[in-house]
Amino acid sequence: MILLAACGTSNAQLEVATPGGAARPAAQLLTPRATPGPVNFPVDDGPHNDLTEWWYYTGHLTTADGKQYGFEFVIFQGNRAGFPPTYAAHFAVTDVTTGQFHYDQRTQSDGQPRSSQPIDLALGDWTLKGDGVNDRISASMPGYAIDLTLASSKPPALHNGSGYFEWAPATGSYYYSRTAMTATGTITTDGAPHDITGQAWMDHQWGNFLLFGGGGWDWYAIQLSSNEQIMLWHSRDSENNVIFGSGTYVAADGTTRQLGLSDFTIDPTGSWRSAHSGATYPSGWKISIPSQHLILTIDPVIKDQELDTRPSTGVIYWEGDVSIKGDENGSAITGQGYVELTGYATNQSSTSAP
Repeated sequence: MILLAACGTSNAQLEVATPGGAARPAAQLLTPRATPGPVNFPVDDGPHNDLTEWWYYTGHLTTADGKQYGFEFVIFQGNRAGFPPTYAAHFAVTDVTTGQFHYDQRTQSDGQPRSSQPIDLALGDWTLKGDGVNDRISASMPGYAIDLTLASSKPPALHNGSGYFEWAPATGSYYYSRTAMTATGTITTDGAPHDITGQAWMDHQWGNFLLFGGGGWDWYAIQLSSNEQIMLWHSRDSENNVIFGSGTYVAADGTTRQLGLSDFTIDPTGSWRSAHSGATYPSGWKISIPSQHLILTIDPVIKDQELDTRPSTGVIYWEGDVSIKGDENGSAITGQGYVELTGYATNQSSTSAP
C-alpha cells in the first residue's frame, strides 16, 4: 500500500512533476470528494480517474516438495492534472527455504490494453487481469517468475464499513481487500517451473490524495488458520508517534467488524537495521485484540525484506512475509501474513512517481 505521494512542507509549497517536465502546485491537484459514494462491484475493481490508485497482492506459496515462498506484486496508477496515466510496479519474492529476498521494479507511461474485463493492466510482460471472480498475475525477474490464478472465497471486505477508509484526520481513500484468495499456478526458480498451492491477499485502494511531510504507516495483513483475517493500520507522525489507527476483522463466514485505535495494541518485540539504507525498522510484534480474545506473536520469516524503489515510486520500505502464532480464546492458533513499514528510511526522494 505504498502511496504514490510527494513529500513536502505543505500543499501550497509543494510542486509535483508531471509528464513532459511541467510542474504544478500540488494544491491544484487535490480534489477530494466531499461525500464518498458507495463501492460498486465489479466496476470498482477496475481503474479510476483519481490521483492515486493501486492493486496490491501478497501471499504464500508452497511447492509439491514443500518449498515455501512469499510474494508481493503491485501495480500503481497515477493521474496528474489531465496528463495520461503513468504506472509503476513492484515484484518481490521471499525464498523462505534459502533465506533470500529478491525484488524488481518497473515504470511505464504509455497506455493499457483495452478490455472488457474490470482489471487488465500490463507493464511489459508483467500482467494483472481480473474478471470480478478470479485474478491472474504473471511477473518475472532474474531467478524467479510467477504465473498465478487467485480465487476469492469471501466477499470483499470494505474497510471502515463503507469502503471509504480514513487513515489520517480528514484524509482518506476508497479501500477494500479480498482477504482469502486461493492461489494456484506455478513459480519458476532458476528456469524450472514448479506447481504451487497457497493463499493470497489483495488490496485495492484509490482516491484523490497525496501525502505531505514526514511520518509513515505500519500495515498488517493477517491470515489465521481459523479462516479469520485481520487488517490493522497505524499512521505515524515525523517523530514516529502513532496518530491514527484502525482495522477490519473478517470472520470465517466473511462478515466483518471494524476496529478502532482503542480496540487493539501493537507492541514491537525487536528491531532490525538495514545495511542497505541505514534505516531501523521494528522487527517482530505482539498484537492483542481483546474483543476477539486474540493475542498474536508475529515474526518475519527473513529479517531483510527491504525494497529500495526510489527509481519507480521514490521510496524505501520494508514489506515482508511473516509467521504468526498465538492464542485465541484459550486455544493455540497459527497463521501467515504480510507486514509493510514505511517512513523509516530518511534517504528517500522528495517527490515520488508516477
